[in-house]
Order: sequence, then C-alpha cells, then structure tokens
Amino acid sequence: MQQHNATALLAVNASLASTAPGRPVTPSSVAAGNVIYEGWVLKKRRKRMQGFARRYFTLYNSGMLSYSLQPGQPPRDQVLLTQAAVSTAPGRKDIHVDSHNATFHIKCLSEDDFDKWMAAFRKVVAQEMPKSRRSSIARSATRGNMQFGRVSLLVEEMGNTIADLSEALSTFVEEDRRRKRISTRSRSEGGHSKEHGVLGLFRKGHHHESPHLGVPDAGVAESPSSSELLKRMTTALEQLKNQHSALGKTFHSYPSIDTCPSGTVGSPLPSTAEEEDEVRTPSPGQKRMSAFSSHSDSSIWFDAPEYDGPEEYLLDVTPPADESQDSKLYFTDSRMTDRTEATEAESSTGMDTDSESEETAEKSFTEEPTVVHRRTSLPSGPVGDEGSLFAVLKKNVGKDLSKVALPVTFNEPLTMLQKAAEELEYYDILAQAVQSQDPVERLCYVAAFAVSTYANTKHRTGRKGFNPMLAETYEDVRMHLISEKVCHNPVILAWHAEGEGWELYATSSGKTKFWGKSMEIIPQGTIHLKLGEEHFQWTRPSSFIRNLMMGTKYLEHIGKMVIKNTSRGDSCTLDFKEGGYWGPTNVVSGVINSSSGDVLANLEGKWDEQMARKLDSSHLHVLWRITPFPKNAVQYYGFTAFGITLNEITPDLEGKLPPTDSRFRPDVRALENGDLDTAEEEKQRVEDLQRDRRTRGQERSPRWFKQVGEEWVYKGGYWEQRQRGWTDVKPLW
Repeated sequence: MQQHNATALLAVNASLASTAPGRPVTPSSVAAGNVIYEGWVLKKRRKRMQGFARRYFTLYNSGMLSYSLQPGQPPRDQVLLTQAAVSTAPGRKDIHVDSHNATFHIKCLSEDDFDKWMAAFRKVVAQEMPKSRRSSIARSATRGNMQFGRVSLLVEEMGNTIADLSEALSTFVEEDRRRKRISTRSRSEGGHSKEHGVLGLFRKGHHHESPHLGVPDAGVAESPSSSELLKRMTTALEQLKNQHSALGKTFHSYPSIDTCPSGTVGSPLPSTAEEEDEVRTPSPGQKRMSAFSSHSDSSIWFDAPEYDGPEEYLLDVTPPADESQDSKLYFTDSRMTDRTEATEAESSTGMDTDSESEETAEKSFTEEPTVVHRRTSLPSGPVGDEGSLFAVLKKNVGKDLSKVALPVTFNEPLTMLQKAAEELEYYDILAQAVQSQDPVERLCYVAAFAVSTYANTKHRTGRKGFNPMLAETYEDVRMHLISEKVCHNPVILAWHAEGEGWELYATSSGKTKFWGKSMEIIPQGTIHLKLGEEHFQWTRPSSFIRNLMMGTKYLEHIGKMVIKNTSRGDSCTLDFKEGGYWGPTNVVSGVINSSSGDVLANLEGKWDEQMARKLDSSHLHVLWRITPFPKNAVQYYGFTAFGITLNEITPDLEGKLPPTDSRFRPDVRALENGDLDTAEEEKQRVEDLQRDRRTRGQERSPRWFKQVGEEWVYKGGYWEQRQRGWTDVKPLW
C-alpha cells in the first residue's frame, strides 16, 4: 500500500513538474548571487480541505524564505529561516518551516528536489549556529520512550484523518440529498460528475486532488451504487473512530505521560480551534520545541532559553520496513549539529545507526539538559464574584485611580512588572528587523512589534495587575529581561531587555481615569529600541475599558503612535482606530514617511490579529501574526499561552532568583491557586510591611536602575550578580 501511494504520488509530482513553468535552479548556479536556491514546490493552503497549491519558493543568503505565484512576482509571504524550526518527514518529502509568525507546509516534487532544498536549508542553519555550540550530537531514547513517541504521532495522524474524512463524508451526504431533489435526467447526467468530484478524494488514482488526506482501504474502492459506497464509508469512519479512541486511551494511560519521555517532546501549546487541522511544528520564536503533539491539557512546553537560532527536527513517521527493528524517533538540534552534506543526507532518511555516535549523544544529553518544561494552564481560574467595579469607581470620577485601593478580586495573578514582560512576547520580530538590510522594511518590523505588544489584551477586561513593592524585581531569561519598580509615588517601573543585535528599554508609568461609562488608561513614558547603530523611540496611545455600567465590557486602544528613527529621520505613524457600531474593530493603519515627508510604505492590520505591509492593491507582506489563544483562555483571566508561564518557577530558575522577584509574592501565588482569602490577607500584610519600612526610614532603594533626567536606565550588574548569588539581598515580604 505504502509503495503504491509513493508511486502514485511520484507520478503526480512528475506531471506537475513537467507542466509547471519556471526554472528549477541548483544551489551552485545561484551561489554567486543573493539566492541560495529557488524552484517550484507544493505548499499547503491555510484553509481546511483545500489541499496543496503550486508555489515558487526562493531562499536567500540572508536566511529569508519567500514564495510567490510566479517567478519575479512580489512575494505573498516570507519567513526568516534563521529564527525558524525546520521539521522534515523524508518518507513523504515534507518540509515544515515554522517561524512563529507564519508556518509553511511544503511538499517537494521529487526526492532529489527534497534533498536539494534540505541542503540549502542546512547551509543557512550552519551559518547561523554559534561556533561554540557547533558539535556533533544526535539524541537517542530508550525503546519504550521511542515507541511512546510513535504512538502519539499515530494518534495525531488518525485524528487528522478522521476530521478530513468526516468533513468529506458530510459534503457527500449534502450533495447526495441535493441530487435526489432534482429531475431523473439531471440526476443521471450530473450525478456521475458530482460523485466523481467528491468520491475522487478516496480513489487511489486521485491523490493529487488532496495529497494530505489518508483514508483506509475500506473507504477507497469504487462501489456500483452511491448508497452502498456511502454505507461503506460510514462504517469505515466509525471503525476508525473506535480505533482512534482505544489507541488514545492507551496513549494517555502510559505511565510516563506526566513527565514526557526524553528524546520526545510535548506539544508546545494546548490545542486551539485555529490549529486543530494544521501540522504541528516547533515555534522557535518562543523557543518551544515539539516532535509530537497531544490534545491533553497536561501538554508540556520545552524551552531552550539560551538559544534563539534556527532548529532542525526529523520526524520519522513512516513504519519501518523491518518490523523486527525498533522504532526510532531522532531529534536533532542545529545548535549542536555540524555535519558534512553526505552525513546530513544519510541522517535525513533516518538510517543513522552508528552506535558510537549514539553513546556520545546519550552522554551529552545527560550532562547538559537544554529544555525546560513549561506549564500550559493556570492552577485555577478566577474564584468568587469580581464585584461591582462601577460601585468602586463612581466615587472617583475624573480622579487618578492608581491611588485608589481595590479589593484583590479586581486583580489578576500577575504583577505590573510581569505584565510589562508579557507585552514583549513577540520579541523575535526584533531579530527579523536586525536581519533586514532595507531600512524601510526594518521600520516596518519595528512597527509590527509595537502593535504586537497589545495582542495579549484581546480577552482582558477590568482586572489589573498587582502593584509591585518598591525595589521589587522580575526577570525573564527568554528575552534577557530585568525590570524593577523604581518609584512608589507616582508608580514608576523601569525595564531592560536585549537580544542579538537589539536592545529595548523603557521607563513606564501611567494614569487611570474614570469618565462615567468608561475607564481610560493613559500610558506615560518613552520606549527606546536600538538596532545596531539605529535608535527608535515611541510612546503608547490611551486604552479604554468600555461598558463599565452595563453590557459586556471590552478593551479598546485608540490614538496615534509615532515611531521615530532618531538616527535617520524617518518615522512611522500608526493609527489605532476607534471601532464603530457596525464597522470592524481593533483596526490599525500605518504610514512610513521619510525625513522629508515622502510616503515610503503603508501598513494595515489589527492589533489582535496581524500586521502587514501593503505591496500593491492585491499583495501583502505579513510582518506579524498573533499566536492563537488557549481554548479556555476566557476562563483563565484571558491569559495567552505565554502569559501563563510568567509566574511559574521552572527548574532552571530554582536557586537563581533574587528574593525580590515577583514570583515569590505570596498574595499573587495565593490568587493564582484560587485561595482568595489568603490572597487578601497576604496583600494586606505585604503592603503593611512596606508602610512600616517607610515609617522607620528604611525604605528600599532601586538597585539595578539609575535616574538620568526624567528616565531610569539600566546600570548593569544584575546578570553578573545572579551568577554569584543573592546573599546580600533581603526579601520584601
């Protein structure tokens, strides 16, 4: 069966290659220019049941991978390979490229084409690997754990097949009913055509119509009557569902399900409605690695906080030819791999069985763990009644609400320092800006990042973060962030983050005012970004919480944000538009102007969906796309998958955090666990301790930031002190 499918697919690919216009280019023929490799491939469409479409892909020396409808046309989308994860299934000639803001599912036209594309990808990967990490390693796992990984892959594949088969079956039933309502002549003439169009999905000779759909033999063979074929398809579907259910129960009852075996990797995110039908691939923008996916709520994230480069994964999902041999799931990481092309080609087929290299891999994997398990849900959602916010606010109309004490029921289990870190979730966009050689495109990426900082507020209304204590800190190693509360009255926070080629810092404060029916949040302070020699800065517009008195509360960002490149003089003006009663909501438009005022580019999008650059009337370049929220986000404070991890103390942080870190706040931890009474008591106790220090003249002073004019700047030393320990730092609670 497998050999027959491969033959049929090769025949289809050969016909496409022979009829497709274009010019397949070998790597050697374009080495002299900016292009490493280009040619035709099949790309999976974004919507369900649409199969694959022929697209022309181009890979540049900069690591940019783009595609267009025809050679020479403007690109429809592109990803930065140096910040992407590349997963391959060699038996099917599949390549999955996930750069966090976009995912390309590619099927090469031939095995030779697959090898050439992978060689080109690995060339980019090899260029970006840190020299200190270029060592040969291959991860191996025990037989039981590898079988566990294969079972999970099979469960996912069967689930996708069931979904596709169910939809195709529903479509057939609807068309069959429609045919029965028309005349006998129309049914006899048009029925065969329609039947062929729908049932062709399940015939071996029509794999090119839906190459991603796999159907068991019982549902493939032709039948002399539609009713008989429909019955056989229904029976096959029910059998497949029963098998999937039984296999899924076996999979979830596996003893090591909660710990996830070494050598296999858990789902990077809980399953979402938007992603259930997509091939799940790693997302290196947040450095999450996935070799298989599970629909269980106990899915685990695996982070590699010290690395933010390209990664390669080999998914061996085809059954072995020899059943006596053990199933193998190889995991390779580009930061630890440096091989010759011959060795790479051998490894890509899953045939690397060198016992010596496996022993070295096991030893290296044991001595240097490189992944961190991150949670995918909060311990508890909101507990108890939130209370009437209007009852509290109506006595303070027009006043600054930052000085008004609110019950803990109005809080969410994050401090304001952690909420500042939450806004930097899409920091990988800055790496793309660093890679860009075009100053206009670079400013486009900066604008997209500025808009992305609002994405986490999509499902947030009413609740506020805990007010930090003076000198309270928060760190996040993923973007090398350190933040600290530097002033108590007014409340001022300072933070600093950095990555390869970029530095981001800000002094943050704000005011909150109640206007009767809505509450206005007025951010204050300037955000600074340095990309190499260029310096960008901008301020944020106001936000409004609507319908405080009655109706469904919602958050709206309104106003203009001007991003200035103080080094070159060009700027980008982003307009966050107010939503109308009938029109679209959360719309953002932007214009990039030169120092002389000329329009250089136009941007459009929504702060809760995506931002794109308009290339022409029918083409967009997507700069950023939101990561889907967890399915139960609304029941858990509206947190993003990234926000869920902010208050977690992972094993790599144990013993390394200062006692002033927000993760140790007892009131925040109690609220996160759903203990409302303890949270209220601890909040009062922590605030009383700060008042007592102030009364005794022992108030703590900022340690990591110094005031320069009206702003606070990072003076360094935090990460160095982290290595030495925190013996001289006293706790705040």
